[in-house]
Amino acid sequence: MAWSYNKRIKVIPGVHLNFSKKGISTSIGIKGASINFSNSGTKVNTNVLGLSNRYQFQNSKPRPIVVPDYPVSDHFPENIFSADIHEITSQNMQGIKEAILLAHNQKNELISDLVKIKRTLSVTKTKKVLSYMFLYGLINKNVRQNSERDIKAQQEAIHQVQRMIEKCHVNFEIDFDPQIKGKFEKVYDSFRQLTASHKIWDITSAHFQDRVATRSSASTVVNRREVRFSLKSLPYIHSEYQALYLKNANGADIYIYPTFIIMYTNETNFAIIGIDELNFNYTFTRFTETSAVPKDSKIIDQTWAKVNKNGTRDKRFSNNYQIPIVKYGHVRLTTQTGLQEEYEFSNYESTELFGRAFKDFQNEFI
Repeated sequence: MAWSYNKRIKVIPGVHLNFSKKGISTSIGIKGASINFSNSGTKVNTNVLGLSNRYQFQNSKPRPIVVPDYPVSDHFPENIFSADIHEITSQNMQGIKEAILLAHNQKNELISDLVKIKRTLSVTKTKKVLSYMFLYGLINKNVRQNSERDIKAQQEAIHQVQRMIEKCHVNFEIDFDPQIKGKFEKVYDSFRQLTASHKIWDITSAHFQDRVATRSSASTVVNRREVRFSLKSLPYIHSEYQALYLKNANGADIYIYPTFIIMYTNETNFAIIGIDELNFNYTFTRFTETSAVPKDSKIIDQTWAKVNKNGTRDKRFSNNYQIPIVKYGHVRLTTQTGLQEEYEFSNYESTELFGRAFKDFQNEFI
């Protein structure tokens, strides 16, 4: 990999990302003890009174789920969806996941503290008001001064906690060299163009049908649901680059960052995958469109609602009508750990442009 940035980046206190030609790992810990997650396994490092020790645990990578590598036009599985979210995370990305969870837990604790401080402030203000009502605060000036001091301190504590809550995130500062940065910017630009496709579908299932029995020219029946793509970021990740957001109609949504991918359901239920582990394939498909043809699609052929074995019009049906065959873009995302998603796009040219840019960028990591 042609990295040009620092090999160790501070994420949040006690958490660092480590980059090298062997890949990405994450260290979690404080001075004297840390845990390191990487492809080679999990290591515990200790340093007490100048004596250093390192222990390596057996690699606990989840058992791979083999995804059949079928062509787009053949051997569709009945349903198309990813494995359970807890099985998908890559071993060398486990540390990043722990860092995000740590930021989430820290934020929740601070919010709880903020509620307590605000409650205490409310009680202090009430006591001050009551002291005036019963004239005690007017007689004993210390009561008033103490109340004002406590209120000021509690208000300052609220501001400090609020600022800390705003900083509860994982900050990724990645500085690409000019060549890689240029390639990623092409991915960004082409993705923006792809999001403008008139129709984007998540393919949720597909199965074969008997063409002779149905008198149809289509050998595969596809179930799909319309979704939208955009540039979007997760709340606990701060980066100069927004993620490429892919809506998933039947599972966790997909967020593609420059060096990793997040399958996200909620703040505690998500998976992280290295970009080098993603099998990314793009192509086109001839789709027999029985619905309205999107305005940015190209009709490349015609067929009939009922056809003979050789594809010609079946004249036995008096109300037989023509159906357009449209050229759509198709993207398939899979990993050995169980990610399996497919999308279809009304604009094939935008699909091809994004596919080429993404493959070119991804090759820098493989």
